[in-house]
Amino acid sequence: MPLPIPAPDASGHTTSTAVPLYWCAYGPESAERVLVLHGGPGAHHDYLLPQFLELADTRRLIFYDQRGGGRSRTDDRAPITARTHVEDLALVLDELDLPRPTIIGYSWGALLALLYTIAAEADDAMTSPQRLVLVNPAPASREYRNAFEAEFSRRQQSPAIAALRTELASSGLREQDPDAYRQRQFEIGVSGYFADPARATNLTPFRVTGRVQQEVWQSLGDFDLIPDLQRLTIPAVVIHGMQDPIPLASSEAIAAALDAPLHRLDPSGHVPYVEQPGHLWRIIRTFLS
Repeated sequence: MPLPIPAPDASGHTTSTAVPLYWCAYGPESAERVLVLHGGPGAHHDYLLPQFLELADTRRLIFYDQRGGGRSRTDDRAPITARTHVEDLALVLDELDLPRPTIIGYSWGALLALLYTIAAEADDAMTSPQRLVLVNPAPASREYRNAFEAEFSRRQQSPAIAALRTELASSGLREQDPDAYRQRQFEIGVSGYFADPARATNLTPFRVTGRVQQEVWQSLGDFDLIPDLQRLTIPAVVIHGMQDPIPLASSEAIAAALDAPLHRLDPSGHVPYVEQPGHLWRIIRTFLS
């Protein structure tokens, strides 16, 4: 079952963005403020909690739900693109008074941090981040994205995950405890992201707004960020689980382009904050300090 999530120290909605975006903060007000970008696209920040709050003892962690997901959903049918998210991020940084921020990006959030940094380097009106922590970054090119989708599909159809579905269907849990049944359904649905599918537990459930996810990836077209990343000069660290369905080659290319260290976590899939939390927090704390 998912772990309880404590209430934030502060929260609200932005007023400068076209759609009000929910934000919240944890940790000492006097500490360095760090913006944490969740994955997706189309998801929300909650599923990084409570595990990511391990870093809130010495940092002021700020999260927000990106447009179209969580408490930042909208009835506006205008397409939500990668550029939309970059522009929203620029406004969030300004409204929350986060000049030259440290950004921790997870999965799609890491890619968003890179897209934003590329845009900021070309636009004097945007503030470049001070440094980046890229945790299991989403694929850096369409080629790597295609490889990820094929691998994740293969895993979800594997005998190991099929056995988990059979076990749940015969467990009687649906009648005995519907909430626990739904949680286990969710865990099996994401188990292909884990090094060991049976360990897909303690992950806070989340929903992805399919329209947003599709529009963002479509907006990127036949993308390849590596040439643009090679022009950046920003301190960064890249972290990758060796059993992540996202190709290791993608994270290697990102790290090489940024001249950044690459930390390989083994065993770990796409969710190191559940699979290898101790190792993950040590890497991040060392880099931030």
